[in-house]
Amino acid sequence: MKMNIARGVSLLHRINAVKEQLFSSKNLLYTNVAISISLSAIGDILEQHYEIIKGEWDKWSPSRTRNMAVSGMSIGIVCHYWYKYLDSKLSGRTSKIVLKKVVIDQLVCSPLCIGVFFLTLGILEKNSWSELKAEIASKAHRLYIAEWIIWPPAQVINFYFLPTKYRVLYDNTISLGYDVYTSHVKHDKESMKC
Repeated sequence: MKMNIARGVSLLHRINAVKEQLFSSKNLLYTNVAISISLSAIGDILEQHYEIIKGEWDKWSPSRTRNMAVSGMSIGIVCHYWYKYLDSKLSGRTSKIVLKKVVIDQLVCSPLCIGVFFLTLGILEKNSWSELKAEIASKAHRLYIAEWIIWPPAQVINFYFLPTKYRVLYDNTISLGYDVYTSHVKHDKESMKC
């Protein structure tokens, strides 16, 4: 019994040491980007699986998942620096500060991330400028509306309770469901006909 407890304590110490290393200021950008890449890819894999089940997609497309992962990398970098900037300009956790952060995040970072998402994928897919503009015009509003539904309550928790170094982790955890929807909107051919 004592041996099992000692192993458990040892394991907890190792997990804590890894956590401290990953979320240290030295490694935080890499950790945030890796989390963003991973969860964007997982979101796309889930969406593709759903599309295959519905008969809308024949088989899994590794290039689509790769592209979604790269878009996650782009957004992970933006979010990493955005949260650091926002926290440096609006420090504190009062209700007034948190609400300001949520509104600024929705008005500045949400459209920026949506734009970076479409731009990254447009480059990877070798779309022309006119194709990129048409896709943004037909799809971006759907993502922005979803952002207003999902993110304000989530960001209140993020800004009020979490230290800056955990913001992207939390953001991406909440974002997994949103990433499934993002992949759906991005690859929805019907919305391009509107």
